Amino acid sequence: MSTDSLMLGQVIGDVLDQFDRSVSLRIMYNNRQVFTGTQLMPSAVVNKPRVEVGGNDLRVLYTLVMVDPDAPNPSNPTLREYLHWLVTDIPATTDVSFGKEVICYESPEPRSGIHRMVFALFRQIGRETVIAPQVRSNFNTRHFARQHNLGLPVAAAFFTCHREGGTGGRRIN
Repeated sequence: MSTDSLMLGQVIGDVLDQFDRSVSLRIMYNNRQVFTGTQLMPSAVVNKPRVEVGGNDLRVLYTLVMVDPDAPNPSNPTLREYLHWLVTDIPATTDVSFGKEVICYESPEPRSGIHRMVFALFRQIGRETVIAPQVRSNFNTRHFARQHNLGLPVAAAFFTCHREGGTGGRRIN
């Protein structure tokens, strides 16, 4: 996948800088694969997903970040970015269960508007080189990557999510 869909979804720009994808990233919620731009309801993402990381060398480690750049609502994202999940030390060719969950998964529960839930995968420089931030709100993926010498992402994806009752608007009876 190119980063075109990430650009169209404004993930490139709002959350990440332009990058070249070099590792596969497969995200599954309840045996349903997430493709970039997929729409999922909060009830479908209650439990953390299975995330598989590609590569070909178990000695290479990755960090997975999941953020909501549209919190608390897309028109006024004062909590941008909200950190939903952080897993470090994930060996290549495995899944996140082999990594270290440093910020536990918090399922998305958007209250208004359509939110983008962004997954970004970074290559680490070594084991245990990434530490947990103090708070989830106002997280900054770019700053976090610089702080931990992660460089640009090697893969990314996003899905959209809005409250179960819809996004508002007029109801016709």
